[in-house]
Amino acid sequence: MKSRILLVLCFISFLANAQEKFEKKKEEDPKAQVFKSKQSVMIDGKTINLNAEAGTFELKDENNKPIALFGFTAYFKENPEKNRPIVFSYNGGPGSSSYWLHMGIMGPKRIVVDDPNYNASAPYELTNNEFSILDVADVVMMDPVGTGLSVPIGEATGKDFWGVDQDIRSVSLFIMQFLKAHDRLNSPKYILGESYGTFRNAGVMSYLLDRGYALNGVIMVSSVFDLRTLFFVPTEDISYVAYLPTMAATAWYHDKVQNKGDDLASFVEEVRQFTENEYSPALFKGSNLSESSKNSIAEKLQNYTGISAAIWKRADLKMDAGEFFQELLRDEGMTVGRLDSRYKGINLDPMSMNAFTDPQSDAISPAYTMGFLDYFHGTLGVSKDLNYSTSAYSKEGFKWDWSHRGNQYWGTDGAVTTLPDMADALSKDPNMQVLILNGYYDLATVFYGVEHSISHLGLPKSASDRIKMTYYEAGHMMYTDLPSAKLFREDVRKFILDTLRK
Repeated sequence: MKSRILLVLCFISFLANAQEKFEKKKEEDPKAQVFKSKQSVMIDGKTINLNAEAGTFELKDENNKPIALFGFTAYFKENPEKNRPIVFSYNGGPGSSSYWLHMGIMGPKRIVVDDPNYNASAPYELTNNEFSILDVADVVMMDPVGTGLSVPIGEATGKDFWGVDQDIRSVSLFIMQFLKAHDRLNSPKYILGESYGTFRNAGVMSYLLDRGYALNGVIMVSSVFDLRTLFFVPTEDISYVAYLPTMAATAWYHDKVQNKGDDLASFVEEVRQFTENEYSPALFKGSNLSESSKNSIAEKLQNYTGISAAIWKRADLKMDAGEFFQELLRDEGMTVGRLDSRYKGINLDPMSMNAFTDPQSDAISPAYTMGFLDYFHGTLGVSKDLNYSTSAYSKEGFKWDWSHRGNQYWGTDGAVTTLPDMADALSKDPNMQVLILNGYYDLATVFYGVEHSISHLGLPKSASDRIKMTYYEAGHMMYTDLPSAKLFREDVRKFILDTLRK
């Protein structure tokens, strides 16, 4: 009898402790907060007054259970015209917040940088962003969970958001719930992603469409859809092929080629033809390539990249990105940028095969980070008690799950791509339009890799014609170059207005 009573008492104590822990967890979960302010931007000589909201949005799962506080900054035009478009925008990483796009091109203010040079220390200058698209659309800057102010709540943890499919789901849920909360379900809808944000875009456009949320347009900035184009796997040729035109463009910019031609675009087209018709078939032959053919290809690689034929032969005609950063300006004691190869910085070890740093990132990161945080907590009025995470990389347990539904073959992951998602959405919705913005000097996500991906979607011409490609004489963040920022605005603005008429 005593043992039964003791067992009951232990069970009651267990329930009490569990309830106490549950209530304590509920009390510890932060609540959504939104900070409102009035902002404005002058574009084409006209002032657009804006209602700004910055903070967090309580995100719920499919069963209406809270799973995250999702960070965002939204700009809504005062007294908007009927059916004003709305653009959801984010950066990539995966694990990066959206402050790069926010302060580079999308928001009402932009950071002034000395492109393509290193910037002086603070104070940094914020100025009116005449290149914004806020004259034609409202903009919502999104920070995926782990970045910005976004955190898991309830029973959710980081691993519920940190992966290809997990990320596509949570970003899509935010878009759907935000549209409903702000009475914008019937607005023309767009998504704009940069870098991994384009990989995400391809999944989100399909996820949303399958749930009845058809997008008017999808905007891809510095894209990657198939990670094979970036991997440099020793037995794979695709990444070496994909990178060569951008390497050549970089050599062209730094005056390392003798025959530059009439302009960059014509030079790049010549390199495309060489890559497709001579370089790629040569790599495909592997060790079966004759010595004379190898010598001929190496000489042409020297002509296009400024790197000696002897080095190309020693590298077996294959040079990865890190080796190229280091090799191009090795004799000058300099290395070129990954995100933007117009930038160059000190080569700390001229004997190393790989670069130690990215000059473009080094040159602009302090200005963007300090300028944004000052704007976020000052101009937008977000509480200084809240810490904005520019990335998720330092978060405990952050590790990306690269598996993706539909990429499994023979019980394992046969690919890391969201190309099938894009093809699926474009085939199901004959009105969906895609705009892809490429930087000639982007050595992070190379334009020829994007061209390869789009040409292998397997879509009929009626669908592939709805994908438009544009090019800029700048890098991954092409908007740091002011002439390119102007073209960026013109291209995106025209794309939105054109898709509204269809």
